[in-house]
Amino acid sequence: MTSPMNSDRTASVDCAAIQMVSSPDVADNLARAGQQIALAAAAGAELVVLPEYFCLMGHKDRDKLVLAEQAGDGPIQAALAAWAVQHGIWLVGGTLPLRIAGDPDHVSNTCLTYAPDGSLAARYDKIHLFRYDDGERRYDEAATLCAGTQPVAFELRSRAGDTFRVGLSTCYDLRFPELYRALMSPLPCDLFVVGAAFTYPTGQAHWEVLLRARAIENQCHVLASAQGGRHANGRRTWGHSLAIDPWGVVQAVRPEGEGVVMGRVDLARQGDVRRQLPALTHRVM
Repeated sequence: MTSPMNSDRTASVDCAAIQMVSSPDVADNLARAGQQIALAAAAGAELVVLPEYFCLMGHKDRDKLVLAEQAGDGPIQAALAAWAVQHGIWLVGGTLPLRIAGDPDHVSNTCLTYAPDGSLAARYDKIHLFRYDDGERRYDEAATLCAGTQPVAFELRSRAGDTFRVGLSTCYDLRFPELYRALMSPLPCDLFVVGAAFTYPTGQAHWEVLLRARAIENQCHVLASAQGGRHANGRRTWGHSLAIDPWGVVQAVRPEGEGVVMGRVDLARQGDVRRQLPALTHRVM
């Protein structure tokens, strides 16, 4: 078992967050995602993360019910697996809607991770469902989504043969630090990934501070992939995809628009942070 205080690990791996401004056109979204994944892979990323709803930002919440795929079967899942194989990368596929047996009015908001051989490495169903009403904008994910129940992490093996533990989360999850504490046990994570479509007002107020807090309190790298811009459905998302180190330092950011944010998971840096300030061993609750 790897200890949070283990400072002997010195490996690193390059990773990338894809920022998108997805539309109601699934084919166009897939084409754009494929282009950005290729750019990230060409820049050396071994792990690439897509944003929440990379495949669809519909005109209505119920659009996702029509698009929803059966787990293990469908063109969106096939595209994710094919990209992972084509570029030899670990691909965290943002989220896509998957059908729920016996419930045609709800889907899961699911993050699928594919290994470089195209196999499914992890499935995470978003646990926390967003609800917001400021008098102008109203959102209630529970109207069309069914919440997940289990935290999920996976083991990434780099081309150099090193292993990194990666915890999965989606958008509104970011406000619930207990999820990230759960992802640190029984084995600590080296990286948290967050796929998101934060609203502009909530993102402007809270996005970066929450991401940095999750990095600081867990002494863990964070890679956040976001929707960022004005969408065809009239919605505006905050963007600001980020790579953050275990001290809470922002390594890279893209404020708005489609593009790639590169980061690096550096275990030597993480080991220094955890050794110099051993907060993970000081927890009493």
